[in-house]
Amino acid sequence: MNPTCRRVLRDLAEGKVSVEEAEKLIDQTLLAEVSGLANLDAGREARVGVPEIVYGEDKPVKEIRQIINKMLEVSDRVIVSKLSEDKIKQLRRICKDRNVKTFVRAGILVVGRLGYDVERTGGRVGILTAGTSDLRVAEEAKVVAEEMGCEVYLEADVGVAGVHRLIPALRNMLNKRVDVLLVIAGREGALPSVVAGLVSVPVIGVPTSSSYGFGEKGLAALMAMLQSCSLGVGVVNIDNGVGGGALAALIANSIAAARSWK
Repeated sequence: MNPTCRRVLRDLAEGKVSVEEAEKLIDQTLLAEVSGLANLDAGREARVGVPEIVYGEDKPVKEIRQIINKMLEVSDRVIVSKLSEDKIKQLRRICKDRNVKTFVRAGILVVGRLGYDVERTGGRVGILTAGTSDLRVAEEAKVVAEEMGCEVYLEADVGVAGVHRLIPALRNMLNKRVDVLLVIAGREGALPSVVAGLVSVPVIGVPTSSSYGFGEKGLAALMAMLQSCSLGVGVVNIDNGVGGGALAALIANSIAAARSWK
């Protein structure tokens, strides 16, 4: 549940607000408008389990600052993705009086109210990358899954060009009892198919644009993952670390919830 909604319900239970006031406050968290710029879905996390993530690549710093300020009126935290290192530095200075977490390689900034911390869900996500050039997308996925409450384990550079590296990494993931594996690869995109033939957990393939020549910019990797002969492989779009991380966290959090019911 959205932390703001939870706080309103707590205040209602303690008699600090009336039913009518609580309804009004919760309604206000569902949609926040930044005049002339954006309509923000502040209730997304409460509704579907995935927080609102603001796409920052094409937005100037001034607009992003306005969006952050508006989101923090109705939410405990805002996530901004696809940011350059320069934008991250500027926004960090602007938001210095708040709880700011920066992830430069992932291109993500997380700004929260002072004292805010993510609640752990018990979900466990494993991430494997074929090469070190896939780490930018992997870090993006990792941040998103962690912001959704999951424990995330990352093993890099275990691609099929040296497949002997894969087995120790997979053994480590299985020892951690991960609920789902994100497998991130460029070039020919073979790694998700190999992994899915060895494990009993869902595998999400994330193709990256780290390729050149025929099938460049991730096209060969995307097509290979879509054509996987191993069952149990789902695929997101090229370089879509945010989408892969969100999907993996939804799966892991559902499994964690089921564990807690036993």
